[in-house]
Amino acid sequence: MKKILVPTDFSDYAGYALKVAAQIAKKNNGEIMLLHMLELPHQGSDAIGSGHDIPEIMLFKNAAIKRLEDLMDDECLENIKVSEIIQFELAFDGIMNISKKNDVDLIVMGSHGASGFKEMFIGSNAEKVVRFSEIPVLVVKKDEANFDINKFVFASDFTDEIKKPFAKVVDFANKLDAELHLVMINTPSSFKPTHVAQEIMNGFISNFPVNKFSTHIYNDVNVESGILNFANYVKADLIGMSTHGRKGLSHFFNGSISEDLVNHSARPVVTFKI
Repeated sequence: MKKILVPTDFSDYAGYALKVAAQIAKKNNGEIMLLHMLELPHQGSDAIGSGHDIPEIMLFKNAAIKRLEDLMDDECLENIKVSEIIQFELAFDGIMNISKKNDVDLIVMGSHGASGFKEMFIGSNAEKVVRFSEIPVLVVKKDEANFDINKFVFASDFTDEIKKPFAKVVDFANKLDAELHLVMINTPSSFKPTHVAQEIMNGFISNFPVNKFSTHIYNDVNVESGILNFANYVKADLIGMSTHGRKGLSHFFNGSISEDLVNHSARPVVTFKI
């Protein structure tokens, strides 16, 4: 977690993300890249390069530079290496491109979530980044003045395809000195006897150098409810999941538990791409 990307639109939620990123950077001797995307009113048209738009573009850019410079003076960033990037691009595209170009280790984003009609048809930038990012994404919903992660809930079915992203989960937990609460959610449509579920989890975790962990089986009506209810039960500081990054009709009809958690959980959620 040496390079942390923090997209900002200068909202309170982006400020919450920056505070968390700063705490992670200090604990890991990391650096922060502050990214602001300039989505101009006529972005996407072929008029952006025309002469009469130059004053407008410079006005937006200069205002963004001033706000970024003010943000870099925030006391939470004291003694942290911070760089700033301004990009003329749609937010989601810019976040994806900048994170890959700069070999970012973690993206930290603020989000207010979404619900109902908006959630189904529009979604949020955070949700799209969670869906497609190859890099771990941490989504923060509120002001976390002390981001001390003691209880880190990671929910999974613990199949072989989870092993690759789980190595990043272990590294994340170890660096934060957090206890991993590994949980398998049992639902009526996908039920396993306790001894079978426990055997799967024991075999899975034996392959990884986890500093502190415990295993749990939790029964609920569906996976999302199970994760949220279990996290409430153990008073988790952070929820983690792997995401498939599904597209098209598969994503529309099946949904994504990770994206639903990003929208519905009041707790921070971190996702790792399979």
